[in-house]
Amino acid sequence: MRARAAVRKAGGDPVVATRDEPDPLPVGIGSMRSAATWFLAQKTLPPYGIVQGFDTDFRAFLDGLLIPRIEQLIGERPNDDGPTNGAMAGVGEARRRLHEPVAEGLNGEVARVKGLARSVVALCDHRDELAAYAATDGGRPAPA
Repeated sequence: MRARAAVRKAGGDPVVATRDEPDPLPVGIGSMRSAATWFLAQKTLPPYGIVQGFDTDFRAFLDGLLIPRIEQLIGERPNDDGPTNGAMAGVGEARRRLHEPVAEGLNGEVARVKGLARSVVALCDHRDELAAYAATDGGRPAPA
């Protein structure tokens, strides 16, 4: 199955990545984690249009791809372990940030979108940890 994921490079131009694997998240995760890390590292205020572009991309990635994938991985784990609880808390925080209203002024919007970027980075980390657990067949070593 061929999957396409559009992401925004640091300069703002959309890039389409195509993969032959059934799960498009690994390509999206690397690109979005990089975009979020770049956005968080900015020392000056980016133009409003750039901020809004990142807002759109982070929202679509969190709500449409990453949160559902993490919830699926959580469903495959024991209910009461550290990584599961951490991932559930991260999903809750991301959802709270997704529901924040548009902030007033450029400074407020940058701060709000930086919150979304922090959720992207954190949930990418949670997804990596949960996926590694799933790859070991629920914590048991994979058969040789």
